[in-house]
Amino acid sequence: MPVSFQAPKRGDKDKNKTVSQSNKSNLAQDTATVQDILTKKGDTVFSIRPEDTLGQAVELLSEKHIGALVVTNANGDLKGILSERDIVRKLAQTPGKTLPHKTEQVMTSNVETCTREESLISVLSRMTEGRFRHMPVVENNHLLGIVTIGDVVNYRLVELEYEALQLKQLVVG
Repeated sequence: MPVSFQAPKRGDKDKNKTVSQSNKSNLAQDTATVQDILTKKGDTVFSIRPEDTLGQAVELLSEKHIGALVVTNANGDLKGILSERDIVRKLAQTPGKTLPHKTEQVMTSNVETCTREESLISVLSRMTEGRFRHMPVVENNHLLGIVTIGDVVNYRLVELEYEALQLKQLVVG
């Protein structure tokens, strides 16, 4: 974990001493946003077409080690999202006959999206209430990325670890 504050050492002169952060800035409760996750994670989104089969979707999910695919048309417009959960439900309905189905027959069409500026707490709340784990990031009808509930939780855990480290340094220092 990077530490930006260095305590003064013997021999440092007050006029030459610099501090990149203050206690106030270290302990500030800035609102984390979706952009904070996209900055670290990147904007790679794996997608599939509505006319592709569930067999193709399962292969891509397995190959990329992901839990959902964004469904887009040839222009890249968001048409839906297909999660592992959607596929499992279809498997239960049509055992042994699932993989030939088209993605558009199984995908979730009414997709909850967010913007880069939306707070992570808002995104987490919407995911929890809606009982879904993947949310595309869209602005001006353009797909910018995807955030998962795991991304949000991990971001918050790292944030808490950093805060604990800063507090420990204040107490020890």
